[in-house]
Amino acid sequence: MNRTARDRGRDRDEEGRARSARPRDGLGRPLPYGAEGVPRQPEGVVRTPDETLREAQRLLDAGMPFHAHEVFEDAWKSGPGSERDLWQGLAQLAVGLTHAARGNTAGGARLLRRGAARLAGGPGSAAAAAYGIDAVGLVAWARELADRAGEGGAAETAAEGAVEGADTAGVTRPAAAVDSVAVDRVAVERVPVGPVVVDAAAEAPRLRPDRP
Repeated sequence: MNRTARDRGRDRDEEGRARSARPRDGLGRPLPYGAEGVPRQPEGVVRTPDETLREAQRLLDAGMPFHAHEVFEDAWKSGPGSERDLWQGLAQLAVGLTHAARGNTAGGARLLRRGAARLAGGPGSAAAAAYGIDAVGLVAWARELADRAGEGGAAETAAEGAVEGADTAGVTRPAAAVDSVAVDRVAVERVPVGPVVVDAAAEAPRLRPDRP
C-alpha cells in the first residue's frame, strides 16, 4: 500500500497504527508536545471481563474516565457480539462523564443517556447481570448526572457523530473505525474549553458495588 506524504508525517504507535503522540491530561485533552501528560492506555488489549472491569474502575476512581472508555472499547472490539451493548454502553457512560468534566455538559448529558439506554434492558442488561455489574444503579446514576449536567448548558463545542454510525459526540475517526466510541480526536483543540463543572473522580460510578 502506498502511503502519502501526509500519512508519513502522522504520529504512529509501536505497531505502525496512526495514533497521536501528543501528551494528554487526565480527561484526554491534548497538551502541547513536550508537556508532561498522563500515559495513554495501550490499544487492542484483550482482557477478561473481570480484568476489564477492575482496570476501568481503577481509572474511573482516579478521575480518568477518558482512559476508562478506552478499556471498555477494547472489550467491545474483542468480545462476543452478544456483549456489544454492554461494553458500548459502559464506554458511552465513561465518555459522557469525560465530556461533562471537560465542561461540555450538553454533549455529556446526551452520551450519558445513550449509555443508560443500552444498559436499561435487552442484551446489555443481561450481559451486565452475568458479570455482577449493577446495571440498574448505573442507569440511575447516568440519568441523574445527565439531568444535572444538562442544566448547565454546553461550555465546549464538539462535533456530533462525524462518522456515520458513531455514537460518540465529536468523533473524527476514519471510516474503518466506524464502530469506535473513542473520543481521542474530539475537536477540543479548535474551540475554547469551558470550566470544569463536574468532578470526574467525585462522580465516578461503582460498576460492581460489592467488588473493587
